[in-house]
Amino acid sequence: MNTIQTIIDDMTLPHEDKLHGIPSTSNWAHNPRIGFGTSEKKNTFTAFTAWGQIYETADGNSAKNTRVQIRRMRAYYMSKKQKEWIVLQAIDPIEGAAYVEDFVDDVSIQADIRDESNNGGGISVTAGNGYNFHFWPQNARKSIDPEDVDAVFTTYEARLIVNDENLPDDRSCAKYLAGGGGDYWKNLTATWTPGWTSNNDFAIGRMKFVTCEWQSFNAYAGSFDLLAVNPPPINEA
Repeated sequence: MNTIQTIIDDMTLPHEDKLHGIPSTSNWAHNPRIGFGTSEKKNTFTAFTAWGQIYETADGNSAKNTRVQIRRMRAYYMSKKQKEWIVLQAIDPIEGAAYVEDFVDDVSIQADIRDESNNGGGISVTAGNGYNFHFWPQNARKSIDPEDVDAVFTTYEARLIVNDENLPDDRSCAKYLAGGGGDYWKNLTATWTPGWTSNNDFAIGRMKFVTCEWQSFNAYAGSFDLLAVNPPPINEA
């Protein structure tokens, strides 16, 4: 179950380990951070999507029969005008690709994705060999009025599962890290451009170890006081 404290922790505590392929000088290599957040930098961007990412740890991942299952990705923003959380994306099917770990030149290849509709929902994936798994809701970006955004919240759930039930369960030695985030985009159809001029993240959440139990991975930008007095619907089914 997700909690307000988990959301706060996911934006304030350091990552649980170092990420494979991310330079130590990167501004999110060690800790979560706010990107465009709710600042005026976002005001020329009229679309939004949640995203998440899966990495091996810097020391690698020796588990060969373990996958990461992902489900229930959602995105909300707090409307300044309506004083309530607006649903942008709600448990849509998830898609993604295997990206070069440092995202240089936005290079990606087809990922190892398996449908898990009959095993708790969502999909499962692997990552490694110089690639992460970067994912987002299949139903794509949603339009926003950027000047109406007072806070932003994205979340999803993940756990470790066995790849092949006929082989030894090696989840105990798996070293996968997962975290959440989301991007503002210039519009619904803009494509990536060098220098990140057509999109930029609102925040990058804490990277935590994926375990055998479902847990939530969050990203948030806005007042923590707002979370206390007007929390988002963090545990919607």
